[in-house]
Order: sequence, then C-alpha cells, then structure tokens
Amino acid sequence: MQEIIECVPNFSDGRNPEVYTAIADAIQSVPEVQLLDVSADPLHNRTVITFVGSPSGVEEAAYQAIKTAAKLINLDNHQGEHPRIGATDVFPFIPIRGVTRRDCVQLAHRVGKRVGDELGVAVYMYGFAATTKKNNKINDIRSGEYEQWKQEVGKKESRNPDYGPAQPATWGATAIGVRPFLIAYNVYLNTEDVEIARQIARNIREMSGGLRHVQAKGFLVDGQAQINMNILNFEHTPLYRVQELIRSEANYFGLKITRGEIVGLTPQKALMDSAKWYHQIHDMRDEQVLEYRLRDWTGIQIGDFTPDRFLEATAANTPTPGGGSAAALVGALAASLTQMVAGLTMGRDAYSAVQAEANAVLDDAMDLRQQLTNAIVEDSDAFEEFLRVRRQFGKEDQALEKAILRIVEIPLKVAYLSRDVVLLANSIAEIGNKNAATDAATAAILARAAVQTAVLNVRANAKSLPDDARSMKWKAEVESLNKQVNELVESVIAIAARRGGY
Repeated sequence: MQEIIECVPNFSDGRNPEVYTAIADAIQSVPEVQLLDVSADPLHNRTVITFVGSPSGVEEAAYQAIKTAAKLINLDNHQGEHPRIGATDVFPFIPIRGVTRRDCVQLAHRVGKRVGDELGVAVYMYGFAATTKKNNKINDIRSGEYEQWKQEVGKKESRNPDYGPAQPATWGATAIGVRPFLIAYNVYLNTEDVEIARQIARNIREMSGGLRHVQAKGFLVDGQAQINMNILNFEHTPLYRVQELIRSEANYFGLKITRGEIVGLTPQKALMDSAKWYHQIHDMRDEQVLEYRLRDWTGIQIGDFTPDRFLEATAANTPTPGGGSAAALVGALAASLTQMVAGLTMGRDAYSAVQAEANAVLDDAMDLRQQLTNAIVEDSDAFEEFLRVRRQFGKEDQALEKAILRIVEIPLKVAYLSRDVVLLANSIAEIGNKNAATDAATAAILARAAVQTAVLNVRANAKSLPDDARSMKWKAEVESLNKQVNELVESVIAIAARRGGY
C-alpha cells in the first residue's frame, strides 16, 4: 500500500510572490512529493501550501520549506490580519493512507529536532505531537503573537520550546504537529462592521460553547466582515450545519451571507454531504454521481481496493491474499464499528458526561483501524516473500528464517491489535450511545474472529521455524491472548444486552 502524508504549512508572507514561490519551489524540489495548492492571501499576509508525499519525502520537504522561509521572511517587518508567531507559522502532518497517527507523530518530532538543531528555529510541538498539555493548541502557542514571544522566550519557562534555542530570532518560532484533516472555510457578510463578525465567531466556535470541532475568528477583509474558520472534523460538524448557524446568527443582526470561501483543498465528501442536505436527497448514493461512476469504471481511484475486488482477489486460486489478510480486514472492520459507536456518542446531550472518554475511544479506534488496514497488505507481501525465498534458497538459509519470522510477527501483531479493538469495544459499549450497543458487541465479536484467525496463522507458521523454544513461546502467548479475548467479548455481549434491553 502506498504511504501518503499530507502537509498544510502556513507561511507568514502572502504579498511577495518571489517569497512564497521560492518556498513552493523548495518543496517541489524534493523527490516523492507532489505540490497540490498554493493559496496566498495578501490581507492576512499569509500563504497556505498543500502538498502530499511519502513519509521520507514530506520529512525532507518540511525541512527545506522551513529553511527557505527562515531565510526570506523577517517577522520584525511583518504585518497582517492573521495571528502568527513565525516565518513558518504552523506545520501540520496529516496521515492520509498507509500511515498511522503514531507514524506522523514520530516524523514530526524528527523534523522538529532537526529544525531546532540545524536551523536554530524554536519549535513547539502541538496537536497529537504535543509534549505537554499547554502546547496542545495553536492559540496557546501563539499567545501574544511574535511580538510578545520574542520578549518572553528564554525568560519565562512556559515559553521554552520543545526543540531549538530559547532565544528570539527574526524568523520567530514554528509550531509543528499532527492533526486530522481540517477544512479552512470563510464566510462573508454584507457589512463592514467587524465586531458583528467577531460576535458571530464567538457564538459558533467550540471554545465559546458553539459547534464542536469549529475554530472561528472575525476579520475585516476588503471592506467585508469575514468569519474565518477551521472545521476540524467535517463529518461530525458538516459544512452545511456551520453555514446555517452563521445564517441564523447573521439574520439576528439583519444581515446576510454574501459568499463562502474554501482555502486550500477540501474532501469531496464534505461538498457531497452539503449537496445532499440542501437538496434533501438523503438517500442518494454516491454511485448516482456520473464522475464517481466513471472513476470506478476507468479504475482511476485513490484509496484501497473496494470490497468486491478484495473478495475476488481472495477467492482466486492464489496463496495471497489469504487468512492473514482476511484477519486484518475483519479486525479493521471491527475497529471501524467501534469508531462509529464512539462517533454516535459524541455531541449528544444524553452523553455529555462521557465526551472525553468517547473521544479517546474514537481516536484510538481510528489509529487501530489504520494499522489493521495496513496489515492486510503487509501479510500478503510477507507471505509472497516467504514463498519466493523458499523457492530460491530452500529450507536451510538464514533468509528463509527471516521470512518465517515475518509471517509469524505480522499475524501476531494483528492478534494484539484486534485484542485492543475488543478493549475499546468494551469501553464504548459501557458508556456509549445505548442505541448502538449491539454495534459495539458486533465489533467485539468480529475482533475476536480476527484474533482467532491470526492465532491460527501464528501456530501454523511458527512450526516452520527451527527454533522450537521460540515456537513454544509464541504458542503459549497466543493461547493466553485467545483466552483473554474470549472473556472480554462475553463481557461486551452482556453489556450490550443489558443496555440495549434485549
């Protein structure tokens, strides 16, 4: 499976094409990276660049971009509407395909350390990569902006960076982190009164008691009041819901929305969800959209195999994909169901007391789903390599022993990951939306099947290893794991029956 990470760094210059073009060129010069978008905003004096690539590619591109920005942007001479603390103000890494959140966190810290050590840029880690709770949010890191930061860094302990020197510099500081995909969305009103935009922003953003996953500020842009937003989870808080709440708030002041604006890129699903809502075609299937059907027909599709294609590949008279890949797929499906139950619990008044716990389950389930999805291909690749080595070298070569270790380690990993899914299903079954309790139980049952299947593969593959002591250890390990999972699943089923009333 191709590994793809998206980066959406923000640079503190949107008025000098030679500056932001040089930064974009530095990114494009790195192999295995694709530049997708450059959005320069002269009023905010800020440029948002979107690019994707392999982990190694985006890691190097991030360093080169920050290096270029530090050379070309002097914060002492910078003015703009948007809050900022550095030449490269914020640099998020977003897992897209074939990589986990943990992978991105490790990558972000490698970049942060290199930028701090080699470029002398003060680096603060945020989001999922944060080292302390105080650095978790961008607003906390940017507090007082560049001007206050350069007065306090090196003097106040709270301003000490995670990497790099605790001293002021004209390139300021950089926040590097990991976050989910967000949509940068702006709405304009038919007024010059920026205070109204600020009031509406306060009313709709999460930190003031508004919509979850929404950050918002009010600005005056070209004579129009603008509500500037980041929507951190468009599936939980869709664009149309944000739009309609702003419309209602604006109506209170006798105002109207004149237009919306998306900065950078957005998932197609976000726009499709809005189209379905506004046209009241809730039962419309994506397959009814011509471009979707043409994409599927031509085979031009970014993403994993559709279920039908995976089933056809499994049914074929070839050794792979086999039971190991099937176990990983079932485990990923169990994680998806667990995530769904957590999502159905989020934002519900009846479950307001358990929002933090449900959110933690949701994040962990997403991570497990990605790791198990990766294992579908990892298992097939490992078994193909085992067959190749056995044909080439026979049974007495070290390369074969290494290949056998791989076809044991992957299903063992799948077993443990699927066990972790059962633990999450158990947690969300107890506290989550009771109307989805049976889905939590289904997730646990599926995860148990994934564990049992993976255990079979461990047993079968371990017997090929000459080291009998290691084989016995693995067999004892998976027997204990199997027993633990069986007990957990029965607990989840009992909880679901009690809370679901059946």
